[in-house]
Amino acid sequence: MMWKEKYKIGVDLIDQQHEELFRRVSEFTRIIRSEENWDARIDKVKETMAFMKDYVVDHFNEEEAYQAKINYPELEAHKKAHASFKEGIENYVKIFEEEGFNEDRIQEFGGKLMTWLIMHVAGMDQKIGEYVKSKGGQIQ
Repeated sequence: MMWKEKYKIGVDLIDQQHEELFRRVSEFTRIIRSEENWDARIDKVKETMAFMKDYVVDHFNEEEAYQAKINYPELEAHKKAHASFKEGIENYVKIFEEEGFNEDRIQEFGGKLMTWLIMHVAGMDQKIGEYVKSKGGQIQ
């Protein structure tokens, strides 16, 4: 799962953050699908979960603040999508805490991360870029 230029929305800060998210999820996916030893894979799951909990919250806050600043008409729907994703991450944290780590759950978590990121950035976030372009370009 590689970052593609077509995912850019034309807002530098958001594009940089999206690129970092893709890089991290791609690395996570590579590790969990590899033949590396179990402990290394578990460490990567823990690292990715910690990163997602922190970085995604920061990214979502900055993205929502930007949307508010430009009077983006779909801000509330975007907030709901972000809240749903954060809830999903928290659910996996809870599952791993309660059930431990197993191959099926790790692969499921990786698939959900990848699917959500692609669908959100290539779908919902593209509308932000379209709105910005309709207003004449990047709004700082």
